[in-house]
Amino acid sequence: MSKAPFNATDYPIAERRSADVTGARGRGLDELMLDAVLSGEVGIEDLRITPGALLAQAEIARAAGRDRLAENFERAAEMTMLPEGEVMEIYDLLRPGRAQDAAPLLDWARRLREEFDSPRLAEFVEEAAAVYERRGLFRVRF
Repeated sequence: MSKAPFNATDYPIAERRSADVTGARGRGLDELMLDAVLSGEVGIEDLRITPGALLAQAEIARAAGRDRLAENFERAAEMTMLPEGEVMEIYDLLRPGRAQDAAPLLDWARRLREEFDSPRLAEFVEEAAAVYERRGLFRVRF
């Protein structure tokens, strides 16, 4: 990613600042061509979104006055660092009625902070636990 800050006029980033968007192996968007995929030169790891790309989108959203959207991008950037199995486990627990009480969600919030350095995700899970408690969503399984 470029060191120049992103701003609202950089949207859509893939068109306006494509040179600043790279995959996990450093390939730029302009290298993600069908021929390269078919030849095996470009793989799935080149197509996955990176934390840097999501944080750039967050900068653009914040510059456009879309703070809530920016927060979503920041959480998504943290989520890209989690193993898929953990993401699915948290997702399942966040479905109303899946957890019997707040304890498993609060345990995940702690793990997100301590093991994965994901404070934004941890805060989101804690907030969900509080809302589920308040609304009685731990009692009913949907």
